Amino acid sequence: TICSKTAKKTPIDVEGNLRLWAEAVELKGLREVRKIPGYHDEPLKGRRQHQRSIRLTKSYRAIYTEEHGGVINLIILEEVN
Repeated sequence: TICSKTAKKTPIDVEGNLRLWAEAVELKGLREVRKIPGYHDEPLKGRRQHQRSIRLTKSYRAIYTEEHGGVINLIILEEVN
């Protein structure tokens, strides 16, 4: 879920792409969605070790973690310049 404060600042296409990713994860499972090249799902390094990043648009990334049992926690939507 995207908090309303974040949603107001987040472009509609970014929010829509995040919803599409979440729906795909629900339907196909995270392991299958990670194979979709357009999301560029990748593990992060350094202080963000154990987190993963997906590309929502050229300028926005979503950073998430996966817990045991398949629970996904959205950490942050981040604008990348």
